[in-house]
Amino acid sequence: MARVIFYSKPGCKGGTKQKVLLTAAGHEVIPYNLLTEPWTVERLRSFFGDRPVAEWFNPSAPKIKSGEVVPEKVDEQTALALMLKEPLLIRRPLLEVGEQREVGFDVQKIDAWIGLQAVDESLQEISDKLLKQDLQNCSHGHGHHHQHGHEHQKQGNCKH
Repeated sequence: MARVIFYSKPGCKGGTKQKVLLTAAGHEVIPYNLLTEPWTVERLRSFFGDRPVAEWFNPSAPKIKSGEVVPEKVDEQTALALMLKEPLLIRRPLLEVGEQREVGFDVQKIDAWIGLQAVDESLQEISDKLLKQDLQNCSHGHGHHHQHGHEHQKQGNCKH
């Protein structure tokens, strides 16, 4: 069982479901508010590993939706400066277990990393339900209706 430092936006339903899934798998979740955390460039950068800069961003952030910030056109230093100024731009959650850090909630990656198997039968039902849902995206139920039904697979998070 792992001790998971979990940075997210308090009150975001997606983050709550992610924490429940981790807890059901027997992990200890230590929640922090991503928006009020005193980030430094070095510390924030450590969560993104070798991912492309565009994947560091929360695609549901208002400035990205409006086109004011275009993640694909931003270099590493600019991205980090923007995120320190406006943490809503950071893709959520940020996860830390020991020395290893990750961004986003990629179920397969997290399962391979620390395991997401429920610790007993009563929790298995909860886990199964959650795993059938899209745990990468905001689950407030608005602004996610697409004609083809496939666009919602893009990684995004709560924009509130």
